[in-house]
Amino acid sequence: MPTSELASRIVHPPAFSEMAYKQAKRGLIDFFASALAASQDGAVKNILRLLDEPAAGSVPVIGQGMSASPAQAALLNGFIGHVLDYDDVHEDVRGHPSTVIVPALLSALNFGQVSGKRFLEAYIVGVETMAVLGKTIGKNHYERGFHNTSTLGGIASAAACSYLLGFTEEETAVAIGFAATQASGLRVQFGTEAKPLHAGLAAQAGYQAVAFTKAGLSGSKNVLDGNTGFLSVYGNGVEGVEAHLQAFGKPWKIVTPGLWFKQYPFCSAAHQGADAIRSMLAESPFNLDDVERIDVIYPPGGDAALVHQRPITGEQGRFSIEYVLTLAIDGQDLSLENFTTKPIRNEYSQFFERITRIHSTTIQASEHAVPKGRFTRIECHLKNGKCVTKQVDLPKGAPKAPLSMEELTSKLTASAPYHADGLLQAIEELIESESVCLSM
Repeated sequence: MPTSELASRIVHPPAFSEMAYKQAKRGLIDFFASALAASQDGAVKNILRLLDEPAAGSVPVIGQGMSASPAQAALLNGFIGHVLDYDDVHEDVRGHPSTVIVPALLSALNFGQVSGKRFLEAYIVGVETMAVLGKTIGKNHYERGFHNTSTLGGIASAAACSYLLGFTEEETAVAIGFAATQASGLRVQFGTEAKPLHAGLAAQAGYQAVAFTKAGLSGSKNVLDGNTGFLSVYGNGVEGVEAHLQAFGKPWKIVTPGLWFKQYPFCSAAHQGADAIRSMLAESPFNLDDVERIDVIYPPGGDAALVHQRPITGEQGRFSIEYVLTLAIDGQDLSLENFTTKPIRNEYSQFFERITRIHSTTIQASEHAVPKGRFTRIECHLKNGKCVTKQVDLPKGAPKAPLSMEELTSKLTASAPYHADGLLQAIEELIESESVCLSM
């Protein structure tokens, strides 16, 4: 049965490779870089009002100099980690693993001291579980409107916390069940503050799942199974799940295909287009006034996450290839200050009318494409009669074109210059640490 088999693999995982530990450390660096970059964001300030008692609790809230109860901290830290959409993604998940799993693990440390090595392993197990679920649930889950970060993230974070705390197989199965029954999150919320709330709620659900289990509450041990189980209700049933479970940790999904660390603070579905337009402009500079029209070509469904074709704010612009292209052509940086709640300039809104999305079944992505089978082709038709074309299949930051360690640490330093050195040292020393102490 899928639930019991998954629980068994969580409790008794394959050996952890050195590369898995290395990638987990990189994942932590990127998560804290993404979260600390958001420390002064207006949405973060708003959600902090949810604290029952400001500065009261046992778990630090990232970048805020205060603590909260474990359940509240999981929600807040998950929200903070995802609010800028600057955090990692994983192509098997079709979502964001670390911003759900890491906050839940940080809250679960409240149950007692664990080693840094155990913490890293729990994170690896969480990513693996989320990737296995992503492969099993199928693409229809996302295309029907579910947000995988939310629906799968709670289960993955419950799995990670179950491993962290040394749960038995039976306890792990129950915790998975508590998380699965809380699963929710709709893509219609993309471009609003509800999207990062999805991550926070999933992290909280994962933490609460193990808390409910430790408290002795009874729950189903077969929540993934059968016609009324999670995989059938949210996906297409249990077909194929056995093969994915057999591949658990062989190799570890945090290594292969690996986490994608972003160089831009917006949806990864726009990164291929961003790389394409920047490369195009470097080779053949032009400006907004030079453009007659732009065709943006995707494979069917390749732009599903980019839900705003006529965004009104920079926040909505995180999910708009039209906004990303317009910024780049206008010579603006694709950086945080252009993706806020401020209204988009009127001339940009007018320029959006020149941009058309097209779906092609004849253009093929290269074998190195990330995600697999995806591409973005930009065709700029200029008023002088020229047509400038660029296609990108493999964006910078994806596992096959990764950020260097220098680039990754620079992302952290830019986000938190006063925290960076201490965090980097603490993350590097986790393997040898008897306890986890990450300054936030």
